[in-house]
Amino acid sequence: MSTTDAPVLAGIHHLKLPVTDLARSLEWYRSRLGYEVRVEFVEQGTLMGCGMGHPAGGPDLGLRLDPDRARAAAGFDYFAIGVPDKAAIDRLARRLDELGQAHAGVHRASLGWILPEVLDPDTLRFYTMEHHTDVTPGEVTTIHDPRETAERLEREEAARA
Repeated sequence: MSTTDAPVLAGIHHLKLPVTDLARSLEWYRSRLGYEVRVEFVEQGTLMGCGMGHPAGGPDLGLRLDPDRARAAAGFDYFAIGVPDKAAIDRLARRLDELGQAHAGVHRASLGWILPEVLDPDTLRFYTMEHHTDVTPGEVTTIHDPRETAERLEREEAARA
């Protein structure tokens, strides 16, 4: 399919996350990231999910009470929430530290910087939209051994500093 034949898309509408405990997850996204509930989904008198928006541009999230799926996905990040740049991800890490929220720290990744292992009630990762590695449109960039390469480059940068 050529670029001109590709259908028009408008980005991600929302991300729907299965959660083990809806009230706990709602509070986590409110207190840690500033999300606001915009829609509630009540089924047979029970709150089963909600749609959340972010006041500063984060992706819309749907949280759905589905403990079995949440447990099956635990530890695997299906998506990463983008932050603008290295300074923003550093600020986010400091905010999480202040709230006592566990995470693995900011690290160099294949294309930008990553804040992994943010243990929301079920698992989350952040990645900068700013890249330190150029990707040429129309070409495939191959990154060999991404974690090992990023860790080596991070150690080299730290040694130079």
